[in-house]
Amino acid sequence: MATNLALDPKLIIEAQKIGGFKTKKETVNTALLEYIQRHKQLEIIELFGSIKYDPEYNYKEGRNRR
Repeated sequence: MATNLALDPKLIIEAQKIGGFKTKKETVNTALLEYIQRHKQLEIIELFGSIKYDPEYNYKEGRNRR
């Protein structure tokens, strides 16, 4: 999908240097992917402490079943 964007050239150059990317496209695509992954991780972190578990469940017992 071709898109015209007004990107800050300083940010693109710095991201290319830090990431070792050869093209602007590779730089932007990687940045978008990392942005998405980070936000998904934050959603998962919000679940900590909200999931109820069975205190009597023996996880070690399940390891030995093979």
